Amino acid sequence: MSKKQVHSHPEPSWTGATAYSTAGKRLTRWLSASDSKFLNGAGDDFTQNINWRIFRIMAEFVEGFEFLAHLTREVTVFGSARCSSGNRYYQTARELGGLCAKGKYTIITGGGPGIMEAANRGAFEGGGESVGLDISLPMEQRRNQYVKRSMGFRYFFTRKVMLSAASQAYVFFPGGFGTIDELFEIIVLIQTGKMSDEVPVILMGSAFWEPMLAWIRKALFEEHRFIEKDDVKIFHVVDSAKEAFAIIQTTHERQL
Repeated sequence: MSKKQVHSHPEPSWTGATAYSTAGKRLTRWLSASDSKFLNGAGDDFTQNINWRIFRIMAEFVEGFEFLAHLTREVTVFGSARCSSGNRYYQTARELGGLCAKGKYTIITGGGPGIMEAANRGAFEGGGESVGLDISLPMEQRRNQYVKRSMGFRYFFTRKVMLSAASQAYVFFPGGFGTIDELFEIIVLIQTGKMSDEVPVILMGSAFWEPMLAWIRKALFEEHRFIEKDDVKIFHVVDSAKEAFAIIQTTHERQL
């Protein structure tokens, strides 16, 4: 090849970029920004501080695990932040929180409104441990008034790890993208053996979840064999707080 011949290579992805490429600047901006938004890194004033921001991420992990270490018999509840107090799922989550409080379980939620508030409320009213792991969002997120103990997070990914780290049961009420994101993360952890298959994944509301489960059974298993037959047994579908609590009572405490 002559000196004049130059091969052009596609710019590396932002996960493997050099510090001076556009992709690298985006990575820097994503790590550095206080709001963790994925933005163009051109002209970023935070570039020189990226190492310190990484230490902040590390500190958030350390603080999160230290916070969880003091909790026992945890049950994590997920669900829509947009669910009103008049919604039947709100009332069911509140009832479940109360049952868990009487059973000496710790209720953990994302600390926000909607279903999270309902579960915390039930635990609070029942005299139980009510925990919120919350994050600041531009729209509906706020810490609900029924949280007794809480930790705030700057980054979504550290908060997600904490929400999935230690509970002995996970209850999913109807919700949007965030709820479904958390659901499939837990399912993958169980499917791949990173989490014990003795940890139940409880789906509240058969009318809401059954269309998705039917698609999983038909498209993912029957048509394409992208999952194993036993993978569809990871879910426990229930329609009442008492059914969910009966499953929770069969579980054992996990260790960090």
